[in-house]
Amino acid sequence: MDLSRFPRRVYTHGATPLEFMPRFTRALGGPQVWIKRDDMLGLAPGGNKTRKLEFLVADALAQGADTLVTCGAPQSNHCRITLTAARREGLKCRFVIEERVPNSYRVDASGNHFLFRLLGVDGITVVPAGTNMREAMQRVADEVAAAGGKAYVISGGGSNALGGLGYVACAQELQQQFYEQGVRIDRVVVGSGSSGTHGGLLAGFLGNRIGIPIVGIGVSRDPADQDPLVHQEAQAVADLLGLDMTVPREAVLTFGDYWRPKYSIPNTKMVEAVQMLARTEGILLDPVYTGKVMAGLIGLTRAGYFRADENVLFLHTGGATALHAYEPQVLGDAPVAE
Repeated sequence: MDLSRFPRRVYTHGATPLEFMPRFTRALGGPQVWIKRDDMLGLAPGGNKTRKLEFLVADALAQGADTLVTCGAPQSNHCRITLTAARREGLKCRFVIEERVPNSYRVDASGNHFLFRLLGVDGITVVPAGTNMREAMQRVADEVAAAGGKAYVISGGGSNALGGLGYVACAQELQQQFYEQGVRIDRVVVGSGSSGTHGGLLAGFLGNRIGIPIVGIGVSRDPADQDPLVHQEAQAVADLLGLDMTVPREAVLTFGDYWRPKYSIPNTKMVEAVQMLARTEGILLDPVYTGKVMAGLIGLTRAGYFRADENVLFLHTGGATALHAYEPQVLGDAPVAE
């Protein structure tokens, strides 16, 4: 698949590492676990949104935008990386923050919100849970236009067909690494939220005929709600690429439960996963996304879903900056949900 016809800004020079995790594998006592270090992508300090923004920001610049407008939760990694891209390109940046958990937004919060302030976000609009985020972002874009600017609206998580191209590029990168490193991967485990990463990677695997199943771990929804979003995103990416392909429904697989009791609320499985990877491999996960995704990998292993002789790849999508907003919970010094 030729991605060169799409405008693209390059924020990462070279491939992110593909590494085996021997000490974590030993501690888990299950499959051979590998990790794709997309937490080391460009735009401080890395994460999966960087791949999406390479295409989205290029489109914004092509349209003559001077302001990026996007949305997320109070500790949004996507907002932080979008702001970093804006600073790299000399653009303004404004957020609509959805307070999905009541009273979770604090002006003086640590973690990503500290970085919002450090990087100098140009405006934050806080709205309650359930707000129509597309309409809320459009109101901000209208304010920018009224002031003589031109806004480019980026959907939550950068999850649309254009952003999904970033994970088509990742699929191609992985295919090359498997060949160069002589690695055989049996299954890939990925976080499944706004669906751009999961859907884009699935479209990339199908389009490049990479016959490896992708196992999604929901970070905010169970399969009945999550699978249709992933399928829709994968199909949209395939259509944008002109693949003349219908994405099979059975190619979409997600597991729920590990995100409970609610999006961004810590639970004991997440705490175990974050501590386990930090203390075996020195790799940091985050409490909202990758910690719960790794909890899914651990839980599925213990349930016998992954065989001991399999090679399982964990896609690390970044987000460790949010750890500082959850320090007592992650260290076990404060109670968390079961």
